[in-house]
Amino acid sequence: MTTALMLLPLAAGLAAFLIRSDAARRSLLLWTARGHFLLAVLVIGAYFPGGSLIAAVVSPVPEPSSPWFAYDPLGLLFLGIASLLFLGAAQYAVTYLAAEKRDPGEDADGGFIFNNAPEAVFTGCLLLFLSAMTAVTASRHMGLLWALIEATTLLSAPLIYFHRHKRSLEATWKYLLICSVGIALALMGNLFLGAAGLKSGVGLDLAPLLSGAGALDKPLLKAAFLFLFVGYGTKMGLSPFHTWLPDAYSESPAVVSALLSGVLSTAALLGILRVNAVCASAGLADFTGGLLVLFGLLSVITAALFMLGQRDYKRMLAYSSIEHMGIIAMGAGLGGGAVFGALLAALSHSLVKAGLFFTSGLILAAEKTRRISDVKGLWRRAPRTAVLWLAGFFLITGTPPSGVFLGKLIILREALALKQYWLAGAFLLFLGLLFGGMARVFISMTFGERVPKPGERPFEERAGLLAPAAAFLVLVVLAGLYLPAWLQSLLAGAAANIGGKL
Repeated sequence: MTTALMLLPLAAGLAAFLIRSDAARRSLLLWTARGHFLLAVLVIGAYFPGGSLIAAVVSPVPEPSSPWFAYDPLGLLFLGIASLLFLGAAQYAVTYLAAEKRDPGEDADGGFIFNNAPEAVFTGCLLLFLSAMTAVTASRHMGLLWALIEATTLLSAPLIYFHRHKRSLEATWKYLLICSVGIALALMGNLFLGAAGLKSGVGLDLAPLLSGAGALDKPLLKAAFLFLFVGYGTKMGLSPFHTWLPDAYSESPAVVSALLSGVLSTAALLGILRVNAVCASAGLADFTGGLLVLFGLLSVITAALFMLGQRDYKRMLAYSSIEHMGIIAMGAGLGGGAVFGALLAALSHSLVKAGLFFTSGLILAAEKTRRISDVKGLWRRAPRTAVLWLAGFFLITGTPPSGVFLGKLIILREALALKQYWLAGAFLLFLGLLFGGMARVFISMTFGERVPKPGERPFEERAGLLAPAAAFLVLVVLAGLYLPAWLQSLLAGAAANIGGKL
């Protein structure tokens, strides 16, 4: 079934380049997303025999037909995130592409009508991206994981350039160049990782690396982690390696921004968590944990400082993603119960940020601008969009009840339990700054005094665009009220894979 999960979007993606009918291609996208999600549910459900997922998959056995691919709880968690977000993105994309076909979008800031790329390229790359991301979540070989993460970079680049104007071209090249440098550094990390196990005969297969971590050469293993951390940290969007991220997120169509923030970043996060687990098994948890905490806090600080001066609401959301990648890195670095909080934060952030980016696409369609100062009184122009926009703000900033709030609270609790009072204080201070900076923007955009623009037409709030955003936000609220036993078990099993606990 793991093989089917990868082959279904791969075959559909190749077929999308050959299909001539736009309607048939959109139907293929939607039904492939639904089929993939159903398969993902079956794969995750298969690991709950007797209600104990942890006992079933802490030591996974690769499928005989695919020895390099198998799922443990950590992989299953990220598979679920990717498949669920893609399902919502596909629903959004079908309505979005149909609307763009009838009336190409407009950017009043640049004074141009979008010259969109062919739908075949966009849809095909979307589906191939899903196939590569699925393979990332199942990979049990560090070299293969590196190649697949690089594949996600190459397949997502045409999606960023969909509108085909000079700003999106600049963002695409910046994305490719900076992330390619990062992935090259990660390749060096894999070489060091292979060298660390040379004497003990341990290769790059994940299971032997974890079981034989004690025999690895410690200096070479430290070097491997440094290179892999910087390489994958660049793709993940950690500061100071994040410089490509605000441009790529802001210039992409809303559906692509949602996938970059909620799915692509988790691919790089998974790479870091995998090598961190190897280092922790080798007794280097303090070394790797310190780096994760340091760069995680730096990312939160960077986001807080840059957030205050943002004039573009999509760039503001991009810096919010940098903040949350930092929070997740901090939780993973603290270890113990904070790892559970980091994984819950990763899941919740992916859902909320996808909902917010979907909503930002609605705002752009209504107002034809990304300038914060030019969007006022949204509740009068598009009331349902305004509700989603304001709800997304409260959720992404950690207002209870929400999964984001629980994730942050668990990480903060662990920092206090470890007597890291300076870290807890800095964490709260910059979270407060972020809340204040975002509150000013969201409240102004939603309730500010609105002046109708000349020739303004009524805006249609399409259900196909509203529903995915609303569904994701509701799920995050529900996660703050009640975590079902199966989800707790999945999160706890994933945390156990990387040295954490409930």
